[in-house]
Amino acid sequence: MTADQLIIFLSGIGGGALRVGVPFLFVSLGECLTEKSGRINLGLEGVLVLSAMTAFGASYLSGSPWVGVMAGAGAGALLATLHGLLCSLPRVNDIATGIALMLLGMGLAFYLGKPLIQPQAPQLPALSLGGWSDSPAVRSALEVNALLPLGLFMAVLLWWAFANTRLGLLVRLAGDSANATRALGYSVSGIRIAATAAGGFIAGLGGASLTLFYPGSWNEGISSGQGLIAVALVIFARWSPLRCVGAALLFGGAGAIGPALQSVGIGWGYHLFNIVPYVLTLLILVLTCRPGVVVPGSPGELSSTR
Repeated sequence: MTADQLIIFLSGIGGGALRVGVPFLFVSLGECLTEKSGRINLGLEGVLVLSAMTAFGASYLSGSPWVGVMAGAGAGALLATLHGLLCSLPRVNDIATGIALMLLGMGLAFYLGKPLIQPQAPQLPALSLGGWSDSPAVRSALEVNALLPLGLFMAVLLWWAFANTRLGLLVRLAGDSANATRALGYSVSGIRIAATAAGGFIAGLGGASLTLFYPGSWNEGISSGQGLIAVALVIFARWSPLRCVGAALLFGGAGAIGPALQSVGIGWGYHLFNIVPYVLTLLILVLTCRPGVVVPGSPGELSSTR
């Protein structure tokens, strides 16, 4: 590999991490907020797919990608709110409900999105980070999603809110001890429903980025399991919004290895490198989720020892 090819390869990895990592970032931040309140939302895969379809459809019909972004976020919030409401009922299991709503969200998206497979919707603008290079390949590799700054801002905002605001404290309290929350006169169900809805809204932004930037089209395999991977990603990030940024970039970079190799003319093993994010997910779960061991940073209500 020549020096120019190495620069193109590294730019492809870096740009790919920023491009591919954006959906991971939004979905992991949404799940982080949800789990901080003491609830798990395995329905995020359905949220991601439904919001991706809704964003694409709204952008196509309205002619504005930003209308699509808001529509996708709204669809994610609605499905997540349904999850929060159902989980607040007596004797309803979070895991089973999440799986059911994942299937519901994916089914609705596949059914309603059939007319959207062929059309092309207006796309989000790209932010160019490669102006320093004379190479068209490098400049192209370093074009990133316009939603990336919003994701970074949300990560900092959530980190600050959890540590410094009354609402953040209430979310953490509900996640650590439902009994203490009730003893102080607050509604555990209300806090968790609100946190789950807000988490769905944030995850919906990730769905919008899939169809309105990269890969920039609607099809039934658009998410590739990113909603489920986000659950492992949150564990890896130890329920910290700032660490979610690093984890999302790691997973994004892992997913960009194959395309980066192709950009320098190396086609061997392309499909093999596509499985790297899934291998990372398995490694994280094996290394962190052991019976009887509480993962550092885990909300008390989600502890494996409870």
